[in-house]
Amino acid sequence: MKDEHVILRLKRAISRDIYLGGAAVTGLQPLASELTVELDNLDKRRVSNIARSSDVIAFAPVMPMKLIEPLDVQDVAIPSAANVTWGIKAVGADQMSFTGNGIVVAVLDTGIDPAHAAFAGVELVQKDFTGEGDGDMHGHGTHCAGTIFGRNVNNTRIGVARGVTKALIGKVIGQNSGSSAGIVNAIQWASQNGAHVISMSLGIDFPGYVESLIDQGIPAALATSKALEAYRANVQLFEKMAQFIKVGSPFFQSTVLIAAAGNESRRDVNADFEIGVSPPAVSDGFISIAALGEDANGLFRIAPFSNTGAMISGPGVNVISARPGGGLTSMSGTSMATPHAAGVAALWAEKLRSSGNLNPLALTAKIIASGDSTNMEDGFDPFDVGTGMITAPKLIV
Repeated sequence: MKDEHVILRLKRAISRDIYLGGAAVTGLQPLASELTVELDNLDKRRVSNIARSSDVIAFAPVMPMKLIEPLDVQDVAIPSAANVTWGIKAVGADQMSFTGNGIVVAVLDTGIDPAHAAFAGVELVQKDFTGEGDGDMHGHGTHCAGTIFGRNVNNTRIGVARGVTKALIGKVIGQNSGSSAGIVNAIQWASQNGAHVISMSLGIDFPGYVESLIDQGIPAALATSKALEAYRANVQLFEKMAQFIKVGSPFFQSTVLIAAAGNESRRDVNADFEIGVSPPAVSDGFISIAALGEDANGLFRIAPFSNTGAMISGPGVNVISARPGGGLTSMSGTSMATPHAAGVAALWAEKLRSSGNLNPLALTAKIIASGDSTNMEDGFDPFDVGTGMITAPKLIV
């Protein structure tokens, strides 16, 4: 039996020991360009051969990827006076002078509505990895992009990093979902095209993969076992891609990978109903984002749906942002917290760049250290929120 696999392969003879150790190699081209992402149908014999190939960094069965589906979606009326969304205030983006100017952000999602007023003046570089063509038939990608770098819409500030002038829009989720192969391809594309921040509000569809194997006539127990092995291999695949990008970053541009923790927890049903962070966010080299809401007293609390074990949190409940076709809509989810974090990451990248200190280690450290738990409700679990609410660099006057 053959299964479709995604294979990360080096184009030329760079020692895997050098790559895996992260050592500096004089004269290397950007390492993301040294990697090919291949698709191939492999049987057991060829899998064994691939595993022994000196030029193969990682490989894994292709698994379906899906959106971290938003909750509580509803249109928003036009406010009568100037307004700033609560998420912008919560991360402190309205109280500082950095705007994300000069920073390139990539949004790997359902595409974008490029004609929306929120993206006026932004150079949008679109690439379709689904075969459906550009555009956003879902609305999720447009909403996330609006939170990261959207301009004011209908008297409302929705964007964290409104000074971003170039964005890479990778359409990786279409009407028929997406795949881990498409995501890996898109990460490589974004890195090669200068992304400093890559935002992903998506995850592996493990139940869907098990179901597809059962539909092929594979017994349920064997299908579950195969899916678990594929899950493990895909986590490692994303880790290797992240590590590969990190090795090249000190010589070229700094790139951080930011991903949603997932919306599978159900604390509103049972306080112990908590699900761990889902891939790719759980992979080493990714910054995982949990979702926070705001109570009547202005204190932050973990959203009942937010998966546990994330590194840091962002505003993810009743988030107002751009809607395809114009206007605004409200959504909830770790999908909405992730673009807040990506926007703040762009602000930190600008600050570090202005002082000549922009590199992946420094940027990641600043992002994680910016978490603030002082405004959390009493009794919060640090494992739910990570370091706390992500915050922008302090005001410069």
